[in-house]
Amino acid sequence: MNDRSAIRVLRANNYRRMPWKNGGGETVEIAVFPANAGLDDFAWRVSMASVASDGPFSSFPGIDRTLSILQGAGMMLTIGNEGPVTLTPGAQPFAFPADVATSAVLIKGPITDLNVMTRRGTCDHRVTRHEFDGKCQLETPGRGVRILVCQSPVTIACGDTGHYDMGADDALISEDGSLPVLIESSGLSVVYEIVLTYND
Repeated sequence: MNDRSAIRVLRANNYRRMPWKNGGGETVEIAVFPANAGLDDFAWRVSMASVASDGPFSSFPGIDRTLSILQGAGMMLTIGNEGPVTLTPGAQPFAFPADVATSAVLIKGPITDLNVMTRRGTCDHRVTRHEFDGKCQLETPGRGVRILVCQSPVTIACGDTGHYDMGADDALISEDGSLPVLIESSGLSVVYEIVLTYND
């Protein structure tokens, strides 16, 4: 497939900002499906949030979520009756149900996180953190939607559709999971890969 319409580049300065569901902070919405969906009717949603204090997470019935720490020292999550889980910037993303009571304790000051949520039974997701210096060739998932969230300037090539210059916190959406992806940078870089698949 050689279709530029299958590629969308999202710039950080165009992201929508909105309050948390529980009113405790602000979320920067990177992408949501369907377009303009609210918190109660999305199939999937990708966002960033700044967390400045300890406290409970908003509850999202029927939603699975994955968290990654983008900036700051990290935080400890307590999910239901399970013991605390420590999330740090260098750790792989952590998946858990968004409808189980969850609270967070910051390790050392405010953090910024990447939050991916999908509606259970409608859509599944996988989030992978890629840290590299120079080039990173991603495996092809074969199907589904792939979103790449960049933490520093990189150039992304998706098949033969062209090269896309990305800035910090920009995102690229590939609607065609079969496209091979090569990411290049001039130094140490981190890119988060999100693969979304719809349940038939």
